[in-house]
Amino acid sequence: MTTDCASHLNLWTIHRQQVTVTFNGGQLVQDAGLLPLRAFEKRLGFLADLAQRLPDPRYQPFVRHTTEELLTQHVYQLLAGYPDANDADHTRHDPVFQTLTDVVPDPRTPLSSRSTLSRFQYAFTRRQHQLPPEDRPAFRDMYLAQTQRLFLLNDFLVDWFVRTRRQPPAHVVIDLDATDDPTHGDQALSGYHGYYGQHQYFPLLALDGDSGFPLAAWLRPGALGGGTGAVGILDRIVQRLRQAWPDVLLLVRGDCSLALPELYEYCEAQGLLYAFGYASNPVLQRRTEQALADVELYYTFYGRRDPHVQRFEVLEDYQAGGWSRPRRIVAKIERTPQGSQRRFVVTNLSGDPQGLYLGFYVRRGRVPEHPFDELKNGLQADRLSASGFRANGLRLLLAVVAYALVVLFREATADVAALAGATVSTLRQRLWKVCAWVEVSVRRLWFHVSEVRPQEGLWCRVQASLTRFVEELERKAVADARRQVLRG
Repeated sequence: MTTDCASHLNLWTIHRQQVTVTFNGGQLVQDAGLLPLRAFEKRLGFLADLAQRLPDPRYQPFVRHTTEELLTQHVYQLLAGYPDANDADHTRHDPVFQTLTDVVPDPRTPLSSRSTLSRFQYAFTRRQHQLPPEDRPAFRDMYLAQTQRLFLLNDFLVDWFVRTRRQPPAHVVIDLDATDDPTHGDQALSGYHGYYGQHQYFPLLALDGDSGFPLAAWLRPGALGGGTGAVGILDRIVQRLRQAWPDVLLLVRGDCSLALPELYEYCEAQGLLYAFGYASNPVLQRRTEQALADVELYYTFYGRRDPHVQRFEVLEDYQAGGWSRPRRIVAKIERTPQGSQRRFVVTNLSGDPQGLYLGFYVRRGRVPEHPFDELKNGLQADRLSASGFRANGLRLLLAVVAYALVVLFREATADVAALAGATVSTLRQRLWKVCAWVEVSVRRLWFHVSEVRPQEGLWCRVQASLTRFVEELERKAVADARRQVLRG
């Protein structure tokens, strides 16, 4: 390879033709596929509503980038695969991201820098920095804003779940689950967790069991138990859902880490139905010993014909030491070629134990495990590298907000076969990472998409589906407003 000049590279020769790379192709971008998503989100008013809720302690006469602009830049960076504040050094000059944030593409008007995004995560303000710390009211505003934002963002998630349901649901399944988030620096409140064998954070998330829409995301110190704070998080969700739908049936699912007496007591007091995985112990093993022996005997005679044998039992009177009363335990006794195992679930649901276990409890294998995979691998929500705990809590929540937008996009385009079941990574590769040439005229911002990779048909189908979805929500909002007037 030879370099003839600073403007082009000569690579190799094909027959008589030289393969040459030049750097004068004009304004070319690679994330043009995010534009229809932004049009959809703008019509919903999703990020605009969030920006109005968040406190901004900055001295407003000196503010150059609005809260909505900062939120939009951060969220769409995550969707495009740029998870760090450092990536703003690239996106701030990108015509696509300037357009996404309602800025006319121009090198003289860049978006916020990495420093500005970092200050936003800390709610930092330079106002009155010359004063001693004890006389800095701006710092007190900053600390208050850092805390308020975590509550406001979680309330925002539930409110938008309610707002975007096209029909009032008969029931809502709330999936609670914690996930490990390894830390690699001096992040505040990082702790060593013996089960995972690492220094980490231990966030707890709540998701809708049917759609996967996130209802809450709280960052927690790394050394806590899996169920720490679950009652308060669940109560905040339950109260807001019942305020919107007084008659909705609420069900709660979780794994063994959430099997805590205080959570059972709360669910029973609030009339919630629940099913939580329950850890095995000598009492449960003894009481299911005969059932296991029966399964083993059956497998001995019929294992060749039926290599996967399952039996379900119910213990109606089981009471652990810390419980105020007996509760129902569903036991799954299983024998496979790999060996035998017993699994337990504590629940206040009645009915057939097999249907309860297979038809309700194990469905949590889709939610929340799949959303966790998309958050970590698709949106890199586990890159919590800020030193401040609440700043990392905001980073996590903004990734969850981005995922909520993805869920709404999937719901709106459910009839587009090419995107059926598409993950964040698939959507990014198939739809969002689209190259285009940018042309700025007096009346239009043109994004000329390549003819080599045909996208017109897919984009048109997606745009039609997004439009129908928004129109349905707008009609629903008008009908709800009329009902409110009549009631008043």
